[in-house]
Amino acid sequence: MGGVTDRDHDQGESPARDPGLQPERTRLAWRRTTLSCTVAAVLAARAALHEGTSALTVVACALCLFLWLGFLGVAHRRMTALAATGRPRPLPVRAAATAALCTMALAACAAAMVF
Repeated sequence: MGGVTDRDHDQGESPARDPGLQPERTRLAWRRTTLSCTVAAVLAARAALHEGTSALTVVACALCLFLWLGFLGVAHRRMTALAATGRPRPLPVRAAATAALCTMALAACAAAMVF
């Protein structure tokens, strides 16, 4: 019924890739994660500054901002790459590691500021 069978693979043919909506879903996932990071950074800064400013809270807020900007840069490049072509290249390991590090560090920094 139009699908790829084992016989097609046996003949050495590679199945045609049907990306469907995968690039769109991936782009939307990057947007949701960016929004989550933004909310975490803003709420952490608000909580820290609401209780009064000290050198530690200013440094923590600056670190949250730096981490948020790092993640935002990686996410923007990835969303641009997803929108540019029908078949985007895989995310480089360095970009994936940067995004994961920024996300985890931002969450830890925000949690430390709130508690």
